[in-house]
Amino acid sequence: MIVTGAARGLGLACADRGREHAERLGERAAWLSADLSECTQEMAADIVAKATERFGGVDVLINNAGIIHLDDFVDFPEEAFDLVQRINLKAPFLLGQAAARAMIAQGRGGSIINMSSINAILAIPNSVAYAVSKGGIKQLTAVMAVGLIPHNIRVNAIGPGTILTDMVKSSVMASEAQRQTILSRTPSGRCGEPSEIASVASFLASDDASYIVGQTIYPDGGRLILNYTVPVKD
Repeated sequence: MIVTGAARGLGLACADRGREHAERLGERAAWLSADLSECTQEMAADIVAKATERFGGVDVLINNAGIIHLDDFVDFPEEAFDLVQRINLKAPFLLGQAAARAMIAQGRGGSIINMSSINAILAIPNSVAYAVSKGGIKQLTAVMAVGLIPHNIRVNAIGPGTILTDMVKSSVMASEAQRQTILSRTPSGRCGEPSEIASVASFLASDDASYIVGQTIYPDGGRLILNYTVPVKD
């Protein structure tokens, strides 16, 4: 299993879940440092090759690494927009491509899981780059799924709601007012935990999800089903 952005947050939770499974099989995790803002086809191929050499193959890729930049639309810096796309969208494309090539060569299929967001659907005016990147991930997942399922490679995505990670706490929940606004529009009345996303990733990577292809699963506490008929707290 390869998990990007595994040093903290959702990636760490996913990696921990994978590590627990690997240790039950007598294997150990390995860590690799890479700057995905500079990801190329060569870098992606090298990451997959090192994982293949270490573990004898790659059966699961979780494209989790991501960043966010907040700014008004009219003032949003070009360099910030480009950086978010390189890490959040281009790197998953390149790593997905490299992992798929390895999985096809192995001949035993596999699972690729991309991390999208409810922001692929919700329009938040000060997060244009993030929203565009996560919308791109949703469609990238669908296209990859159609192209790779003939090789028994399932591609799906997870679109988390507001999950208590360092990135969320320092951006969209940086103030009590922001927190209250988000919670007022979350029917479950709370934010999610990284482990709750890791459990979805674990399911999608498993044979239990063998008939799920090209889908984006939204663990969001009910955020996306909220509509004008449902009252929200002031």
